[in-house]
Amino acid sequence: MIAPPSSSSGNAAPNFAAAKPNYWKVAFRIFRWTTYAFALIAILMILHTAPPPPVVTSAQAAASAEHKIEQVEHAVTSGQPATLRMDESELNSYLASHLDISPNGSPNSSPGGASPADVEQVRSAVKDVKVQLIDDRVRAYVVFGFHGKDMTLQLEGKLGAADGYLRFEPVSGQIGSLPIPQSSLETAVRHMMESPENREKLRLPAEISGLKIENGEIVASYK
Repeated sequence: MIAPPSSSSGNAAPNFAAAKPNYWKVAFRIFRWTTYAFALIAILMILHTAPPPPVVTSAQAAASAEHKIEQVEHAVTSGQPATLRMDESELNSYLASHLDISPNGSPNSSPGGASPADVEQVRSAVKDVKVQLIDDRVRAYVVFGFHGKDMTLQLEGKLGAADGYLRFEPVSGQIGSLPIPQSSLETAVRHMMESPENREKLRLPAEISGLKIENGEIVASYK
């Protein structure tokens, strides 16, 4: 009769459980490095400055905008209703001549009654502003400095007036080449509009009864 082999003799059976790879650990490493890769791509997209829009400015357009504003001011002073209409070229030419925000420039005035310190802070951060008027929407292109690096912000939406305050309904936005999620964009704009610090800054002149973008023009109604 042959005796069964002793468990203590010969080579032990291989431990297949120990040799089995830890799939959870491998999956975690893949997820971690994928997250790093997405974060790096997002940073590169944010730092990638978007090219400026093809906005045309001219001295003639700036003069036309000034003339229209003078006509509206004269009508309001006389107690008559008036409507101001500016196309894209007139608006950008007017902004270029009145908002000196280049790094080497100095503000021509203190808009909205802001103090010189506030104006200097904005001027030092914002380096360029261009506005496109598209059908019934406005698209703003802003170049600003952030820790020595130029970055771009683009916002598109609808302008309006409600209860004497400027209203902006965002449609899309992006920082650099990175799109901003719609929910995040709406939340940020809502907080900005409703915050006590910005509330008074968004107050429109008492004479303005309406504001909108119509057929590629900005239209302001004065009562």
